[in-house]
Amino acid sequence: MSKTQRQQTQKEKRQAEDIRDELRELEENGEIEVMPVPEPYREVERKDGKVKKIPLEGLWHHKSCGQCGHIPGYSTSIFWLARELGYDYYDPEDQTSCTGWNYYASATSNEAAQAGVALRNFGQAKQDGYYPLIHCGTSYGHYKEVREQVVHHKETRDKVREIMHKLGHDLVMPEEIVHYSEWTHAVREEIAANLEYDLSDITTCVHPACHYYKIVEDDAIYDPEVYGGNRTATVTALLEEIGANVEDYSTWYDCCGFGFRHILVERDYTRSFATQRKIERMKEEADPDVTITHDTGCVTTLDQSQWVTGEVHERNVGVPVMSEAQFAALAMGAHPYKVCQLHWHNTDYKPLLEKMGIDHEDAWEEFEAEVDEIERGEKEYMTWDDV
Repeated sequence: MSKTQRQQTQKEKRQAEDIRDELRELEENGEIEVMPVPEPYREVERKDGKVKKIPLEGLWHHKSCGQCGHIPGYSTSIFWLARELGYDYYDPEDQTSCTGWNYYASATSNEAAQAGVALRNFGQAKQDGYYPLIHCGTSYGHYKEVREQVVHHKETRDKVREIMHKLGHDLVMPEEIVHYSEWTHAVREEIAANLEYDLSDITTCVHPACHYYKIVEDDAIYDPEVYGGNRTATVTALLEEIGANVEDYSTWYDCCGFGFRHILVERDYTRSFATQRKIERMKEEADPDVTITHDTGCVTTLDQSQWVTGEVHERNVGVPVMSEAQFAALAMGAHPYKVCQLHWHNTDYKPLLEKMGIDHEDAWEEFEAEVDEIERGEKEYMTWDDV
């Protein structure tokens, strides 16, 4: 059998299978509880051609440890978009990390422990009365792998059920595992209808996050109108909808350089890959005003690596990097510092703001005024009313 024939056979097998059907069968047999996607939801097309439901509100925001620690404006931009569009959500205080870094970087855990973390978060979402929306691409991919293990291995299921019993949770699995960029994709027309700035002069390059569309790849969102259905539609479809120019480049498929293990044990390799295989190729082939991506490690790596290599090795870098949530929020009028928190980014983003028509100097003065109030003890922190 040729390689093409094998690939076709594998594709046909994937299309014939649907883990959601297996989940429902397990539920009918009393093995697990399936958390239904709440209404309202939008239906989108998956890579395998099947339909995926994307809930619009009633969402339990499963935050990213890397976003909260390194790019806090990433998470706040997602929340800001939901608030501006009028969608109800819940920001849980008792969510745990997915521990995906431990799993992918060191492989030191075990199936039951990894699945226990995932299903404990799902159980907490059910208890809180909301549906989980995953901010981090790694958590998203990891939880889909956990779903495969729990559905296909009764031994794992039984071990996790015992763990959940001790924690006071039911054994619960969402009907769909949904990444936040699938939500921004689903509401892209609403975002476009609420723009404050014209993006027609802004050139972007997209880095599709590996952990979004390369792990259990069949239920990532694809669209025949976006690159002929040959690449994931998330991010790109949103940028096109809000009027930005999306330019292609030759290494779009490559990892950002983060690679989990690389960032821990071969940091110079990560930085070199990020700048030479990604940013420099974008600069040479498309010369974008900004690079847009949709995962924690990708934003961090592509942004922070430029500062190191640009200063020390004088590479051809200098492209600001942010998530599509931050970019969309900026375009809708979100404050660049109070909401999008661009001061946490290292690559110079001010030329982009100027090209968009955003006065970053006035915005910085407004932000400093808020900080001064906190330092004087006049308030404890900024609230949504302040932004």
